[in-house]
Amino acid sequence: MNRRIPLSLFLLFVISYLLNGQNTPVNRADYRLQAIETDQTIEIDGILDEPIWSTAEKTSPFYRITPIDTGYAKAQTEVMVAYDDDFIYMGIICYDPMPGKRPAESYRRDWSFMKNDNFFAAIDTYNDQTNGFAFGVNSVGGQWDGMQSNGGKVANEWDGKWYSAVQNYEDSWVAEFKIPFRTIRYKEGDTEWGINFSRLDLKTNEKSAWAPVPRQFASATLAFTGTLALESPLPKSGVRFSLIPYVSGQATHEKEAGDPIDYKGSAGLDAKVILSSSMNLDVTINPDYSQVEVDRQVTNLDRFELYFPEKRKFFLENSDLFANLGTESLRPFFSRRIGLDSPVIAGARLSGNAGKNWRIGLMNMQTAVKDMNSADNFSVAVLQRKILSRSNVGVFMTNKQVIATPEDTAYNAYDFNRVAGTEFNFASADNNWTGKAFYHYSFNPGEEGNRFATTGNIAYNTETFSAGWNQAYVGGNYLAEMGFVRRTGYHQSNPSVGYKFYTMTDRVAYHGPKVEADFFFEHDLSLTDREIELSYSLMWRDRSSISLGLEEGYLRLLEPFDPTNTDGAMIPECTEFNWTEVSLTYLSTMKRLFTFMVEGRYGGFFGGTRASFEVEMNYRVQPYGSLSLVTSYNRVLLPEPYTSMDLVLVGPKLDITFTETLFFTTFVQYNNQIDNVNVNMRLQWRFAPVSDLYIVYTENAYPSGLTTKNRGIAVKLSYWFN
Repeated sequence: MNRRIPLSLFLLFVISYLLNGQNTPVNRADYRLQAIETDQTIEIDGILDEPIWSTAEKTSPFYRITPIDTGYAKAQTEVMVAYDDDFIYMGIICYDPMPGKRPAESYRRDWSFMKNDNFFAAIDTYNDQTNGFAFGVNSVGGQWDGMQSNGGKVANEWDGKWYSAVQNYEDSWVAEFKIPFRTIRYKEGDTEWGINFSRLDLKTNEKSAWAPVPRQFASATLAFTGTLALESPLPKSGVRFSLIPYVSGQATHEKEAGDPIDYKGSAGLDAKVILSSSMNLDVTINPDYSQVEVDRQVTNLDRFELYFPEKRKFFLENSDLFANLGTESLRPFFSRRIGLDSPVIAGARLSGNAGKNWRIGLMNMQTAVKDMNSADNFSVAVLQRKILSRSNVGVFMTNKQVIATPEDTAYNAYDFNRVAGTEFNFASADNNWTGKAFYHYSFNPGEEGNRFATTGNIAYNTETFSAGWNQAYVGGNYLAEMGFVRRTGYHQSNPSVGYKFYTMTDRVAYHGPKVEADFFFEHDLSLTDREIELSYSLMWRDRSSISLGLEEGYLRLLEPFDPTNTDGAMIPECTEFNWTEVSLTYLSTMKRLFTFMVEGRYGGFFGGTRASFEVEMNYRVQPYGSLSLVTSYNRVLLPEPYTSMDLVLVGPKLDITFTETLFFTTFVQYNNQIDNVNVNMRLQWRFAPVSDLYIVYTENAYPSGLTTKNRGIAVKLSYWFN
């Protein structure tokens, strides 16, 4: 039965495609913009005084997306596009019909989308309505960019090398873009791209786009693009390369252990080789990740491992090929496993398009022996082919091989873990139907049998109605050491359904209920987990919202567990619990200088009760930064002999952008669950595009008396050579 799950969902996807996916939602011919080829010099200063801008074709009026997706936007936008052999240029005029200061959080790159007046272009460079690039700015000139995958999801962790400038006027703000062709990937010889332009104006509370986008979808969704027409075929790139060397120095002091200060210097290199306009090779030698932003801590009351996203730049380009394998709770490849406990010596990644409908991804990384951790080689290979209008099928394999151990540096050919699989990602032409089915199998020494994992899910979303079903099976001996797997040995069923009532009132945008259930069963189909939640949400026109939830649950422990994760008494396995929990969440409008989110929960918790309260607050000092505070409080009351405890997590953060190139962040996190205060201070000077000087200070201390456990300072300098 388990092996038939992907087949049944595959048939369901095909049926849904035949019934619903034949019609293209936007006729690209109706939204067509001519890009002008030029040999003029265009200075990127935010002033559209070059002759080309007086003759270039302008976009037609922008349509509203939210709060309603009918009619033209009040805050209109005009876009013009030109190009030469090396760059694509954009001239943008954002008209401002309302007086007052334009909301803009800071100059920092990849600002928070909903907290800034902004403009961006979503470019379907492969013409597959699935993968592309996004480039944008806020109203003070802070850049925002990312790679797009899965139909338009923007991964802002990727930073491209491009140029922009913004000028502000009383009735408008004007932007200019200069994007090198070598920064993006595309198909050589094309004369058209899919493209859309989107604008968020917080004062009028409007999100708008050139080509209409239904309001239930993100404005970057590549299923809803117009056409950018080029006067001549796109240039061939030839083989080009960039070098990004770095030097760094660190001083660390393990004060609690009584060790002396340890000084260490390092140097390394990243190289990017553009093999064609759609294929690139990335190489890293002795990489250093000391500048990567610290993870935001959370209070962990879960039985399973928590997920933290990848932030290291090397792993991010075309990351969807690797990181989107599996589902959120079942990833056969998770790049944070690489270099987590041992330093990376070197690595290489080949990724991109190989032909019209094929994508390929190959990665190999080697780590070194450190302390009691072995030296391992990590490899992953992915081959993906586009089918239907916006879907793909693919195969992959991961391999983790132990090369040397601390005790015995000899090669050990038997200590390995491999996972192979096939996947089908589905999206209809109108994006209403989406889904996924896969089958994975693990190879490694140990017990045979039950080594596979299979999942199928499908979702249907319209403006008012949404429904979905996820069905999964994971064998008890399925092992993915390179991946992120929350649990094994279960069947899962996860249905959901929701409805939105849209209104024409001046205040309320929509409201409506949602029901979601999540069931886990053992191999014999005996129930171990059940969560059923009924919620009702309301969204106001200013994008503030409130949601009330009621959850009913059941749990049977499969192994002993300490509910507070503080080394207290363990509740024995096979203990059963039933509970009811209520929740209330409020999110304020993002148009104000002061914004906040507050969430409260109360209900049963492992035979006792839990009252939790979480607040996120942010105050913008435009455009120089923000002061934010994230705090959570959990009061856990359990019967004897189990631990009752007040768990507190407080995280104030000061984010200052002195200029468009100089940034300073201080993040303090107090967490009594792990008895620690962490301080992370980071100064960044971007003295040239994607070239930086970082100074990072980190300290960990006990909350009582702030006695230092350890501290360190790191300095890193990198420069991008073309």
